[in-house]
Amino acid sequence: MATVSTHPTRSIQPPPGRIYRFFHSGRGDSPFRRLWINALLILACIVAIYPVLRVISVSLRPNNQLFSTSLDIIPATATFDNYIRLFTEKNFLVWIWNSIIITIVVATIGVALAATSAYAFSRWKFRMRSAGLVFLLTTQMIPAGMLLIPIYLLLAQLKMTNTYTGMVLAYIVSSIPFSVWILKGYYDTIPVDLEEAAMIDGAGRLGTFTRMVLPLSTPALAIVFLFNFMQSWQEFPVAYRIVTNETLWTWPLGIKAMQGQFQTEWGMYAAGSVLIMLPVVLLFLYSAKWLVSGLTLGSVKG
Repeated sequence: MATVSTHPTRSIQPPPGRIYRFFHSGRGDSPFRRLWINALLILACIVAIYPVLRVISVSLRPNNQLFSTSLDIIPATATFDNYIRLFTEKNFLVWIWNSIIITIVVATIGVALAATSAYAFSRWKFRMRSAGLVFLLTTQMIPAGMLLIPIYLLLAQLKMTNTYTGMVLAYIVSSIPFSVWILKGYYDTIPVDLEEAAMIDGAGRLGTFTRMVLPLSTPALAIVFLFNFMQSWQEFPVAYRIVTNETLWTWPLGIKAMQGQFQTEWGMYAAGSVLIMLPVVLLFLYSAKWLVSGLTLGSVKG
């Protein structure tokens, strides 16, 4: 005797149409989601790049067309006269050379001091350790303008005004606290077992630090170096107060000198701004491979 199935028959659903698949995601993002995300990213890039293009446009204009209301990025009468005058009429190369020397020295010394200090805070337990970390963090909450007078008085007593050494010391003081916090958070993510295994094999504390911890901390060191580099490269208030000798001017002081009370040399001002961007852009392009992992440093403790 044949049995009759009591289970209801399942209706076969037709596959979703193209419109449904466009707005709804399966295993990944839907095309619609990718579309508006890409559109937002493109819009953000345009908003960020357009002011730079306008600066380039002003740098290529003749002096009699600096105040033109044309929206052309490259003017019809484009010329490199502003760039030529910047090198022939101004000490632009001297300003750039001073900035490069001071910036590289500050970034290098800052990374070295911050790396060793952060390692001590991360690995060793000592009195006032927490208080020291809080104190370093508190110093970052003080407005930079309030530090100008104390820094100037200290450098004046040490007779370090109008010197490279004075500028380097002034920049390092303001950059090390934040660098210590960044590196300390990254060192906390490195397992102590690796260092203990190396010391069992005969490595000393210094050897373990230089051969194991520092190579593992390359992303964090790159971030700290970039932070110190950018802070020193574009610093203006401290240099404006402690440097009066024109031969020691950095580029912010030189660019500021183009701004007069009755007239501003906007063409050379814009040309100098374009040239100043190049070292920073090249540095970021070179260090991009470390930035991705370095942006999240210290966020997860392993």
